[in-house]
Amino acid sequence: MHFHIVTLFPEFFDSPLSCALLAKGRDAGRVGFTLHNPRDFTEDRHRTVDDRPYGGGPGMVMMCGPVAGALRSIDAPGRMLVMSPRGRPLDQNLTRELAAEPALTLVCGRYEGLDERLMELFPLQPVSVGDFVLGGGESAALALVEAVSRLLPEFMGHEESADEESFSDGLLEYPHYTRPEEFEGLTVPDALTSGDHARIAAWRRERAVLETLSRRPDLLATARLAEADVTILRAVSRRRLGRGLHLGLVHYPVLNKKGQVTAVSLTNLDVHDIARVSRTYGCGGYHIATPLEDQRNLLEKLLNHWTDGAGKKANADRSDALSGVTVHSCLEEIRDEVRRRAGSEPLVVATTARGAGDTTVAALRAELERRPVLLVMGTASGLAPEVMEQVDTVLRPVRLLDDYNHLSVRSATAILVDRLLGDGY
Repeated sequence: MHFHIVTLFPEFFDSPLSCALLAKGRDAGRVGFTLHNPRDFTEDRHRTVDDRPYGGGPGMVMMCGPVAGALRSIDAPGRMLVMSPRGRPLDQNLTRELAAEPALTLVCGRYEGLDERLMELFPLQPVSVGDFVLGGGESAALALVEAVSRLLPEFMGHEESADEESFSDGLLEYPHYTRPEEFEGLTVPDALTSGDHARIAAWRRERAVLETLSRRPDLLATARLAEADVTILRAVSRRRLGRGLHLGLVHYPVLNKKGQVTAVSLTNLDVHDIARVSRTYGCGGYHIATPLEDQRNLLEKLLNHWTDGAGKKANADRSDALSGVTVHSCLEEIRDEVRRRAGSEPLVVATTARGAGDTTVAALRAELERRPVLLVMGTASGLAPEVMEQVDTVLRPVRLLDDYNHLSVRSATAILVDRLLGDGY
């Protein structure tokens, strides 16, 4: 494979391309490199490659002319990529895809980036190495070069090396050990010194699964998992986060369709379905608030039927789910109950089908790592302003970019809980 690298600083690559596996691959003819400097395609004596941005603002922008000249000078550019935080994330799937190309052209931006018209003139595909900002695209390009090169035939020397490394099967790699067998009181795991190849393979797979669950659980969504892997994951599931999430369903004060404050009656489906969601995801509790005494009595009667009466014998699973339901008269009582159970003050989060919200699912997931969260849902047409004044923050609507947003409260709750606690596997 041949790499064409368009850069204002070709000297950046002198050392990395002259050592270790890249140097060996270059000497063996498995990879080749040509560096193209846009300054060589300028037309003024100062070799100017950048200018101030139209519309004002800080920094400088790389001009079209020099970069276009560099790109047009390449006879066989292959796939053309520009290193940019706006691009497709560089992962092992993309790396494999790029390794099948005969040539790649990598454009390294500098300053505030490239004039956008270059993206229209050339088939430049943005690629990102992470959600952070670098001084330029050179270090990102070097990461791409190394990741792609090591997948080329015979580049690594041992073909199985690339197959067993992190991300090759969608999982992080298992831990490694070497001599001595004991170092400062720490020993090598018994499985690795047993000489039993099946046991060693099983240990490595288990550790790869556990490392991925612990450090990069997002990878499990696309990883190739066997039945044994799922058994391992279930044994150490992340239900601990679920225990910190409490669900609250408020029946007053809520709004009717005319925007008036009202109280609404309990709905049997809301009681059952949200209870089952709470139990399935291991939530800390499902708390229902209504100020109407007859409604509380009705709910208590329903719960007793399923948890202590005939319903328990008829459907043990339903009984299990409804045993996690508590009855209250208002939101403040729910908050007090969550504080009592969790031993600390919860973050109270309202849900809404309107507006932009104050916080995101990702932010709430992070909060669950630190403290309990009470997720408050409203019945009828949503929570009244009096309730919104009692909460700490408001979650974005389930469908932020849609103007319909008329889900039932049980459907919306199921979606939000899955976004917060779902395995994603």
